[in-house]
Amino acid sequence: MADERVRRQITLRAAQLMYERLETEYFTAKRKAARELGLDPRYKPRDLPSNKEIRDEIQKLAELYEGDKRKEKLRDMRLEALRLMRKLARFEPCLIGSVWTGHARKGSDIDLHVFSDSLTALTAVLDEHGVGYDIERKRIVKFNEERHFTHIHIRDRFTYELTVYPTDKIGYVFKSSITGQAMEKATIATLEKTLREEHPEADLDAEVDRLEDHVDRFELYRTLLFPLEEVKQDPRWHPEGDALYHSLQVFERARHERPWDEEFLLAALLHDVGKAIDPADHTSAGLAALDGAVSERTRWLIEHHMDALAYRNRALGKEERNDLERSEHFEDLMLLRDCDDLGREVGVETVTIDETLEYLRSLADESYLDGIA
Repeated sequence: MADERVRRQITLRAAQLMYERLETEYFTAKRKAARELGLDPRYKPRDLPSNKEIRDEIQKLAELYEGDKRKEKLRDMRLEALRLMRKLARFEPCLIGSVWTGHARKGSDIDLHVFSDSLTALTAVLDEHGVGYDIERKRIVKFNEERHFTHIHIRDRFTYELTVYPTDKIGYVFKSSITGQAMEKATIATLEKTLREEHPEADLDAEVDRLEDHVDRFELYRTLLFPLEEVKQDPRWHPEGDALYHSLQVFERARHERPWDEEFLLAALLHDVGKAIDPADHTSAGLAALDGAVSERTRWLIEHHMDALAYRNRALGKEERNDLERSEHFEDLMLLRDCDDLGREVGVETVTIDETLEYLRSLADESYLDGIA
């Protein structure tokens, strides 16, 4: 294990595993990389590359694949962090991790330490501000030492992970798993100072206020999808049952055809959301609800998904047929029609709403849709 060439191979593979979010912990990524390379399982931890070596390699991957967008995204993530930290000011929040150190990459969370002796008091503030969250209690055993952590996971435009500590830890010096030194962190005041220094032309308070008006489009999708479970459909055309079950089946069909195409997948998932709003004209109702939250291509596909059925049944006039055929999205529309027709099976297992949105978020994280992000 002293061979530097082997050490380098582990570094590269571990970095790839973490960049692709197949592993989230340095320790497990290193061990998995070593196993994949067929190395002797009796290696010692000191034989493996350091966390810093792996982090540096992850940054090279981020620079290669994400380019200049990283700087813009880092600024956005810091502003989002400040917005939530101000809401949680009484809990002495500190920004830690890659968003503070500048090493954020695809899939990075906004990591905060918060301090409270009452989890209920903390979640009450989140509830007051309408912030959706999940609570996770985690037990970790590392180097024969057992630790217990409470995390709060928040999904918005970006994802947050809040680690909750008792108030007697406010002055505690946490160690970085990367450097082994005192963890870099930013209080509200430190983060504000840094943002003003890095972007002197910006009105920081106005930027944060603007974010307050932001509606997370994925939460809007969730809100529109849930009521579809109560929409019972005519069994002659929809033997599978409710409109949500149908929509999730259509999404799965679309993902099989175009797993990389977020706009197409959104059209598949959301094409029937208007059925819970106005069954008499579900297409127009759905488009009105989605106004500004989908791209023009997604909008066009949803707008014409019933025209595609009429086209296939030869129920459209010549001019209408020609209009559809002239569109650059015509082939996509007919593929969506195929997915729509096939998504009507009885008793098949489907993904959940959360799973679909998680998948779509991962695509959006790689490339924001024009005019939406």
